[in-house]
Amino acid sequence: MSTTTPTPAEGFPLAGIPGHYAKDRGDDIVARADGDTLTWRELHQRSNSVARGLIDRGAEVGRIVTLLIPNSTDLIVATFACYKAGATPQVLSPRMTPSELEAIIELANPVVVVGEGDEGQPSHRAQAGSTPGGGTSAVTLAALAAGHSESDLDETRIPTSWKAPTSGGSTGRPKVILSGRPGVTSAFDPSFWRINPGEQVLITAPMHHNAPYSTALSAIFAGGTVTMMRRFDAERTLSEIDAVGATWVYLVPTMMRRIWALSDDVRSRYSLASVASFWHCAEPCPAWLKRRWIEWLGAERIWELYAGTEAEAGCTIRGDEWLEHPGSVGRVTWGEIRLVDLDGAEVTEPGGTGEIFTRVPQGNPPTYRYIGAEPTVMDGWSSLGDMGRFDADGYLYLHDRRGDMVTVGGVNVYPAEIEAALIEHADVQTTAVIGLPDDDVGNRLHAIVQPRDNSIVDPGELHRFLAERLSTQKRPRTIEVVTHSLRDDAGKIRRSALRTERLEGRTR
Repeated sequence: MSTTTPTPAEGFPLAGIPGHYAKDRGDDIVARADGDTLTWRELHQRSNSVARGLIDRGAEVGRIVTLLIPNSTDLIVATFACYKAGATPQVLSPRMTPSELEAIIELANPVVVVGEGDEGQPSHRAQAGSTPGGGTSAVTLAALAAGHSESDLDETRIPTSWKAPTSGGSTGRPKVILSGRPGVTSAFDPSFWRINPGEQVLITAPMHHNAPYSTALSAIFAGGTVTMMRRFDAERTLSEIDAVGATWVYLVPTMMRRIWALSDDVRSRYSLASVASFWHCAEPCPAWLKRRWIEWLGAERIWELYAGTEAEAGCTIRGDEWLEHPGSVGRVTWGEIRLVDLDGAEVTEPGGTGEIFTRVPQGNPPTYRYIGAEPTVMDGWSSLGDMGRFDADGYLYLHDRRGDMVTVGGVNVYPAEIEAALIEHADVQTTAVIGLPDDDVGNRLHAIVQPRDNSIVDPGELHRFLAERLSTQKRPRTIEVVTHSLRDDAGKIRRSALRTERLEGRTR
């Protein structure tokens, strides 16, 4: 790979990124997925023709284009076509049901919905969500590009937001989270993710999630190469790292656990020496699992991030720091964070639990804007609903979401702590703890457990397992074993939905 092309300066239009690198590095690979590769020249030329197709259909500054495209080189082309057309890309899961898709389309009001399919034939999912509210078209990249020139566009457009991720929220009602940053380069995301120019980035998760999308694009903006996995596989992840010489890898703890479950013999086949940093986020990482990864790969290569998609503030922590503050998600890296107790007073003493509120530093512009929701704001600080505590050194520890907290006999219990204990059991894959009504103590703790692989889990054994790890008031009174996944299509565990199912007797 050539390293002669300088990284664009702060504020460079994202629409100009492909052309900037294509001048000197046209034959270098910018993205690959499942054997398909995309060079800088191909990205520049294909995104030009697709952008013209988007403009013909009304794409312009201030409008959203919805992308129902899985991890692929096509997704990278579509993203930069949006930038060149002046529109904001919104990546959604192609696996969404028509009703889920319709709810988000109604909020976002995209000018175009782009899906997979043969030339001129929109995908089934794109067709299903093509007309809510009237006037929204559904097309493929091939159809958009047909008949259009691959030459440079006459003008450079700058979208009002560089991304528009969506969230179901704790209630399941969707919202669109428009980035407060326009479509220009910024050192912000690469700085806290520690993504350097020219990185070889491996993305193992779907890009309709915010973190994989943001990190992949941050690497591309800085002239790096992104390898995307369309479907996660534990051993293939290790194989891909060595095959492409990945230097920066994105994971979530569920993936880390599946990789660790591989035999020592399988894991030892792969060097992984090229990787400078493995990053995980999106869900709590069990302490035992994090220790295993630190022992395996070295503390200085393991990183964790805690932040909301809103990006007002966040924490990061490296493995060696974590060993000194086990269980922490790190110190505040950007923005401001404070804790507020249930009575609305600020928590100032180390160890005190409170709801986590964030804000951007005074004088800085907003980092996001919602469509379809209003932020929970108090005196200029906004909350994502998480509960936590700071230690005396300023390291943050998470407890749970405020809405998931269960009061048992007057004692506040955080399900995440119980779930972390349960998942230490070798036969437990995933678990969710909820509160169900109880005439005696108000709520009883109920654990729902998905066994690992084909394991047989005995609730009585789990009760004994927890007795050695949790105090009496934190132990679930009942344990339910299920064979289906507890995660929804977005990869989230919705405790509120699980609770409603059991209250209404709708369990599978």
